[in-house]
Amino acid sequence: METLYHQTNKQIQEVQSLMGNLERTDRQSVHLLENELQARTDQIFTHLERLEILASKEPPNRRQNAKLRVDQLKYDVQHLRTALQNFQHRRYDREAQEREREELMSRTFTTNDADTSIPIDETLQLNSNLHNAHRGMDDLLGSGSSILNGLRDQRSTLKGTHKKMLDVANMLGLSNTVMRLIERRATQDKFIMIGGMLLTCVFMFLVIRYLG
Repeated sequence: METLYHQTNKQIQEVQSLMGNLERTDRQSVHLLENELQARTDQIFTHLERLEILASKEPPNRRQNAKLRVDQLKYDVQHLRTALQNFQHRRYDREAQEREREELMSRTFTTNDADTSIPIDETLQLNSNLHNAHRGMDDLLGSGSSILNGLRDQRSTLKGTHKKMLDVANMLGLSNTVMRLIERRATQDKFIMIGGMLLTCVFMFLVIRYLG
């Protein structure tokens, strides 16, 4: 298991490094980099499935720690996949806006009489401002979506960690007082997470209502 764990951890670090090159990659090559990142993340998830099986077969005194390590790797690669999806969404939006701008620039404007004129410069400026506003909204929505996904992942991780801590506590024979403190802390974390999700939803609603 240790060999596969270190190999998977190294692959995650390599994906993190490649993610930093997305913004600097030219348009002709960015598709290839995205495909490579997608293939690598898929391979990492395959290794994680194998690691989960191996962790469940570890000796009882090492099983809990092995599962926690695998959960941390899964948490890291899920965030990398979300970041890649958000980048692709922003790129698709930029390309669509550029196509619309090129179509507008190549369009032929005509008038019905000598007194009618079309302020092309002002129209282009207005169109550019609208695109910038829409792009800002997309970025805000993408950030909000990433935050919500992160909160859901953290909730799942906290629930799994809480259960494993209780199992470890039972194995070590900890007192009921310590176990109650652990449960109380888990409840507080749950309320904090719910509050954060509500604040994020309210913020996104206000942004859509007043800037949309």
